[in-house]
Amino acid sequence: MNILITGATGYIGKEVAQKLAAEGHKIHALYRSEAKIGTLRHENIVLFKGDITDEATLAAAMKGCDRVYHLAALAGVWAKDPNVFYEANFHAVRTLLEIANREGVRRVVLTSTGGVVGPAIGGIPVEETPFGKPRFFSDYEKSKWLMEDFVLHQYDGATEVVIVNPTRVFGPGLLSESNGVTRMVQLYLKGRFRLLPAGGRRIGNYTYVDDVVQGHLLAMEKGRHKERYLLGGYDLSYRELFALLARLSGKNYRMFKLPASVLYFLAYLQQARTFLFKTPPLFTSIWVDKLVQYDWLVSSRKAQEELGYQPTSAEEAFGQTIKWLEQNHKA
Repeated sequence: MNILITGATGYIGKEVAQKLAAEGHKIHALYRSEAKIGTLRHENIVLFKGDITDEATLAAAMKGCDRVYHLAALAGVWAKDPNVFYEANFHAVRTLLEIANREGVRRVVLTSTGGVVGPAIGGIPVEETPFGKPRFFSDYEKSKWLMEDFVLHQYDGATEVVIVNPTRVFGPGLLSESNGVTRMVQLYLKGRFRLLPAGGRRIGNYTYVDDVVQGHLLAMEKGRHKERYLLGGYDLSYRELFALLARLSGKNYRMFKLPASVLYFLAYLQQARTFLFKTPPLFTSIWVDKLVQYDWLVSSRKAQEELGYQPTSAEEAFGQTIKWLEQNHKA
């Protein structure tokens, strides 16, 4: 069948596109930059240059498609104009669904983020956990929540829509901003990342890219209309994560605690530089709040029970990632 994939040059989107193309589907791959096409070449992949915020190019790419995987998004902790997050992550999705209904698309899978269910306060978050505990940590997060809220409570089109919410994705593939965990693993292997933020006790949820790809495909086949599914993996503190990396790689570096006060100081310096020179900050004080004040556990039980989603073990997933990095990114 014909399938549109937006964000097809991104970390997860490229993996989804290549897997579906290998299965014999005709893929309409929407991309923005020639420089990012890279290995996105296959006899079953047709490239469409365009932008998700441009209705004409989006409609052209969707023409004749039965299904859509919408992975394109604008991510980040800051933008000079915060409205760009809402244009790309909220308004563009509304337009995409209007076109999908007009073109007779049967099903759409929308990629969101696990961050919309909030941190683990008073229990492990699940799909039904309402956000608001304690606040949004970025305009990116809020724009994704608005997108979900629209789909779950306002959308009434004929095209069926399923939402998936990956957590901290890692694994072989494009070493982009979206693959920050793998880049951190790479730096650790080289002895260049030896810091434990705020003592390393805070917990995050990490999920292997192959599992996320499979979760997208399962959501398309089995996901219920106007439902969302958390695609998580394993809950690990920073201490546990680096201990696992040390055991799997045989590289047991001494780690140093980075106090929260130092992170806040660096964040304020970043924000001062942004105010004076209009350069994007690497991180903000609100981002530090998210990192050092909360745990980010999630439950993927719903995806496991309804979709058949089965996360790879942490040992296998990080082991394969280390092997891939050592074989392909030694320098």
